[in-house]
Amino acid sequence: MTEEVLIGGYTRRIGKGIYRGIFDATTATVSDIQPFINLDNASYLTISNRNILYTVIKDGDQGGIAAYDLASGTPVFLNAVLAAGAPPAYVAVDEDRQLVYAANYHKGEILVYQIQADGSLTLASTTVHEGHGPRPEQASAHVHYTDLTPDHRLVVCDLGTDELVTYAVDNAGQLTKVASYKSEPGFGTRHLVFHPNHKTAYLLGELSSEVTVLDYHAADGTFSAVATYSMLPADWHEANGGAAIRVSRDGRFLYASNRGYNSIVVYAISDDSRQLRAIQQMSTDGEFPRDFNLSANDDFLLAVNQNSDNGTLYRRDAQTGLLTACQKDLETPEGVCVLFH
Repeated sequence: MTEEVLIGGYTRRIGKGIYRGIFDATTATVSDIQPFINLDNASYLTISNRNILYTVIKDGDQGGIAAYDLASGTPVFLNAVLAAGAPPAYVAVDEDRQLVYAANYHKGEILVYQIQADGSLTLASTTVHEGHGPRPEQASAHVHYTDLTPDHRLVVCDLGTDELVTYAVDNAGQLTKVASYKSEPGFGTRHLVFHPNHKTAYLLGELSSEVTVLDYHAADGTFSAVATYSMLPADWHEANGGAAIRVSRDGRFLYASNRGYNSIVVYAISDDSRQLRAIQQMSTDGEFPRDFNLSANDDFLLAVNQNSDNGTLYRRDAQTGLLTACQKDLETPEGVCVLFH
């Protein structure tokens, strides 16, 4: 069984943009990693059910989202919607409403795009957050994540204001705020994942290096905190930033990456989904693992290290949740996004 794996990355030093490799579960390898789409700062990407790739792009002093049709196997550029300033940091697809959401960290902005008949995009709406937090990194709003709740509201992580904001979305891509959850000051709200039961969510704090377990209340779109857990060993006191977070499809294990301690922390999830227990700290064998992802059947995990330009493939034990490295030193220049496809 083989899967395509796409690796998005920065182009500040040696990166070319988006790379493509072949993942083979039988041999437990990723091979033939080659440049796929040359573009600046392809730091996050996703693929729709129609096989349209939506990626962050930087073009001179502008940034935005670009669309590529992958149906033929060769990427066909459709269009890019750009605006002055820094590019977004996250992109997600809403299949039901045929919308694309993007989070612009530097502008504190939520962008909503409508998908056209050919898969290209037009800008539908923008929503700007305001506010700040107590830490130097929180001088202004920093929207870092824009994706759907299980009941198809939009939930937004704002690292600058320590907020998790829920919006209602209409078919035209207009947003209406319905709820806001406030983390502890300095938490640095970055990314969120939901448990398969749709009742529990796990919120990653970049600045605090913590994961907060939340109850999600579908009746009104609100979140409430259950407990917060450190992502680090008790004896680690140097700089660290939490980054990516994923949950296994069976809902039994949670994974998150540490940039600084340079590891994937593995948590066992309680049967009621509301408690975590750290069971492993697995080195990523490189520096600054901004992203990682699970293969289609959850049997493998691929992590990429932004600063050391290398990736590590792990075999995942479905019963214990534990990781074992099976391939190291994959060439992933400035890699910061992993997408199995």
